[in-house]
Amino acid sequence: MNKEKGFAVLDVLRAVASRRGVTVPQVALAWVLAQSAVTSVIIGARNVSQLDDNLKAGDVTLLPEDIEALDEASKLEAAYPAWMDVLGSDRLPGERRY
Repeated sequence: MNKEKGFAVLDVLRAVASRRGVTVPQVALAWVLAQSAVTSVIIGARNVSQLDDNLKAGDVTLLPEDIEALDEASKLEAAYPAWMDVLGSDRLPGERRY
């Protein structure tokens, strides 16, 4: 678990929430909803007030710079072996080594 990465994302969530005048959970849910591959979000409210707050995320419109900041803060480093793909290759496209 990378707590530093989690706190970095939380810092950006707080900044965006402050600028938008909404809560951190609303920004987090709005950010997830803004992802092109996401069609719905499952929320796990523990009480009615938390449910009401979470449902207001549908009314939050994030600006492109908000989404970019959140995406950048949450970007994960490539894990092995994927990190090797970014190194490039000395082979031409379609060329194989035998």
